[in-house]
Amino acid sequence: MSKRIFLPGAAGLVGQNLVARIAASGQEIVAVDKHRANLQVLGRLHPEITIIEADVAEPGPWQAEAATCDCVVMLQAQIGGLHRQEFERNNVTATRRVLDAVGARAPYLVHVSSSVVNSAAEDFYTETKAAQESLVQACGLKQVILRPTLMFGWFDRKHVGWLKRFMDRTPVFPIPGNGRYLRQPLFAGDFAAIIAACIERELTGAYNISGQERIDYGDLIRLIRSVTASRTPIVQIPYALFWLLLATYAIFDRNPPFTTRQLEALVTPDVFEVIDWPTIFATPATPLRQALEITFLDPVYASVALQF
Repeated sequence: MSKRIFLPGAAGLVGQNLVARIAASGQEIVAVDKHRANLQVLGRLHPEITIIEADVAEPGPWQAEAATCDCVVMLQAQIGGLHRQEFERNNVTATRRVLDAVGARAPYLVHVSSSVVNSAAEDFYTETKAAQESLVQACGLKQVILRPTLMFGWFDRKHVGWLKRFMDRTPVFPIPGNGRYLRQPLFAGDFAAIIAACIERELTGAYNISGQERIDYGDLIRLIRSVTASRTPIVQIPYALFWLLLATYAIFDRNPPFTTRQLEALVTPDVFEVIDWPTIFATPATPLRQALEITFLDPVYASVALQF
């Protein structure tokens, strides 16, 4: 059955991958985002959907669109940055505003939370994503909560995609410490398929969605190097020096792609639950190497870059 789907934060990594998956399925999509350039990319790739440039932390005409939806996929989030108020505004205030706009009509809600709510890390992102999830749980709407681990895929501008672009332009690729920091990267294409299954079947509950394969950070970098046929040397740098370099870089860049807080989160030992989501959501898991090949070698989407 066709649904009217409201997507706040639609121009980011998950939103772009989700729209790429469901735009041709007959669903009516209302895509909202405050990032003009990335929203224009979404509109150019999918002219059939409704595009609204708006900051959902502020009142506006977008609220009327939200009030007429059948389904909300809550995507907006502040992932990186130096100031707590940015995270509060985009992860907490914006969520409260969207829930108020939806009101008592009680559509189905898919909330994209994060694995960090179960993490030992302490940073602005972790704290505000936990607060955001609490708001969703208390709202009373029929809902599913999905807590993904670190994602990568088409349109990835912050994580694996940034690492690949950095590898392309640097003479050496630095790894902090020994690089033995366990990661469970999740392919955004698989996560988009999970969200699509939730929209179709209106599943409920809370699910920790992690990559099915575990890999150390250093080995992930080497796998990216292999898939992309890069010749950039990989070198290990003492953690303290790496931290100092990031802190220095942040003095000159007000919105750095990688911060000292994210470095601290990177080296925090976390092992996330691996559930059988391929069976639960009837969505096969894409092997890690194949997923990286799709990400970096696809003839259409691999070359599409979003802005920070």
